[in-house]
Amino acid sequence: MQIELEYGRSGLTVELPEERVQSVLRLNPASPLPDESGTVLAALRSPLGTAPLRDLAAGRRDAVIVICDVTRPVPNQVILPQIIGELEAAGLPSEAITILVATGNHRPNEGAELVEMVGQEIVDRYRVVNHHSEADDEQAYLGDSSTGVGIYVDKTYVEADLKIITGLIEPHFMAGYSGGRKIVCPGLISFKSVYYFHSPALLESDRATNGVLDGNPLHEFALEVCAAAGVDFNLNVVIDEQRRICGVFAGELAQAHAAGVAFCDRVSRVHCAEPAEVVLTTSAGYPLDATLYQAVKGMVGALPALKPGGTVIIAAELSEGIGSPEFRDMLFEAADHQSFMDMILAPGHTFTKDQWEVEMLCRVLRRGDVMVVSSGLSVEELDRCLVKGMPTVEAAVEAALAKHGPDARLIVIPSGPYCIPSGS
Repeated sequence: MQIELEYGRSGLTVELPEERVQSVLRLNPASPLPDESGTVLAALRSPLGTAPLRDLAAGRRDAVIVICDVTRPVPNQVILPQIIGELEAAGLPSEAITILVATGNHRPNEGAELVEMVGQEIVDRYRVVNHHSEADDEQAYLGDSSTGVGIYVDKTYVEADLKIITGLIEPHFMAGYSGGRKIVCPGLISFKSVYYFHSPALLESDRATNGVLDGNPLHEFALEVCAAAGVDFNLNVVIDEQRRICGVFAGELAQAHAAGVAFCDRVSRVHCAEPAEVVLTTSAGYPLDATLYQAVKGMVGALPALKPGGTVIIAAELSEGIGSPEFRDMLFEAADHQSFMDMILAPGHTFTKDQWEVEMLCRVLRRGDVMVVSSGLSVEELDRCLVKGMPTVEAAVEAALAKHGPDARLIVIPSGPYCIPSGS
């Protein structure tokens, strides 16, 4: 049987042995909006739990609009013109509007990449800046959290008179769901705060996983950061497999995010009767499968569908390679997943940028093996990254099924981490 996987920009068609396929887990149907721009505008004018955006903007000195970085396929070219239109209608001139890219600890988004994200007209007319988490002079100290961690947030955001956040709500392998508070934390926090948000103290919680907000320590810390920094207006969308907008949720941070999460959960949570020995998944195509760093999300997302001791196969283009130098070096230097975990859990360990992504990969490796199929990295390079590189999906499936025996079954998740396999 042929299955189309989300891979890179164009997808990947693979041939699988139909008799071994237990199930194909697809997102639940959600109708795309017939008028995306009109629905966004209506949400700005009739928001949840707060005044319309135009009313909030009246009399303000300036405004900042926070957007996700290139790793999230947010339809900014639909969203931003509507937000900006309401701000300008309220009297804010273009020079008083700043668009801030919430890079978290990722690289800045500039040039043609930025144009692709927001459109040439917005790049030409408005001030667009990137968050730099490791530039201490660009962060504002906002006091300590309830756990005694210093809260440092981007000054451009903190000092703005009107703070608007945007983003995409999707399952998130650590924070439960993306969107809402997450674009501020970790999107706009200093590395001084990141070390706690991505620390083993939080990540090793069994609540720090896909589809879980209640009791999730990352979610709780992010809400604290947002309370300290302030959020005046939140707009999030939910998209389908074709990246079309299916839902728009705007207003007060908690209410708008909760409404969007409820909608996203109905789309993303897919019944999985029982796990299988082999799971074939993806990292949802570009931009989420541009690096091995990002592709870990697809591996973690597959865990509820995988039997202990099984094999995850992930098809990810990895057009930009492994990821940061720190991430690459940690993978290359780790003898195995257990030795890496022993190192980061040892007293006195110095927290390292991107160690959290290796830690999440180790979560997968504690359950089973990982095979990676990619046109962006060679098999030999992948073999140095705690995973097994494979030349094709078909070869990986054949090898994994042979390893697990004639009764082994295969579950396929074409949309990768956007899908939450659930037994309920």
